Amino acid sequence: MQNTAASSTVTAFDDEAYQELCAKTEGTTINSQTLLATDYLNHFNEVVMLLEMIPDMPDMMDMVQEWQPKSYQDHFRDSVFKEKDLAIEAYDHVPPEFKRPFEETIKTINRLVERVRLEVEKLIADGDMDRLRYIIQESNQTFQALIGRAGGIVNGSRRTINQKGIDTLLG
Repeated sequence: MQNTAASSTVTAFDDEAYQELCAKTEGTTINSQTLLATDYLNHFNEVVMLLEMIPDMPDMMDMVQEWQPKSYQDHFRDSVFKEKDLAIEAYDHVPPEFKRPFEETIKTINRLVERVRLEVEKLIADGDMDRLRYIIQESNQTFQALIGRAGGIVNGSRRTINQKGIDTLLG
């Protein structure tokens, strides 16, 4: 399969603010083509890590229950990320070819978190630790695939996943 990532090609998006933001993001951890930052994905890595701990420390479920989805801009508003103001400003100018698949991927991750959270809660209540370990392990693979996809988009990948692919990942 041909790699469709555009590592250094500037998109055809001709928004003047986009062009200015591309220049501002040079040399930062915000991708100067997509205007997205992978730091946002730490929000999801956090809940995945908490879920992974539950089979050995079921009391971590309280922290999983406290975790809430956050929008990209809210994540940065609440963060100590060095370029947080630039990340917030740039998000409104992310080219649609990146923003649409990025947002769809994030929605899918959020749906999966909620689905896994409910299933894990039930398994803990039932005391079915073998099934719990299996569900955590299986869902972790799906989380990693989705977070990897989001990271690819942040870094300029134009590869997409269709609804059938999303349904397959969500089982």
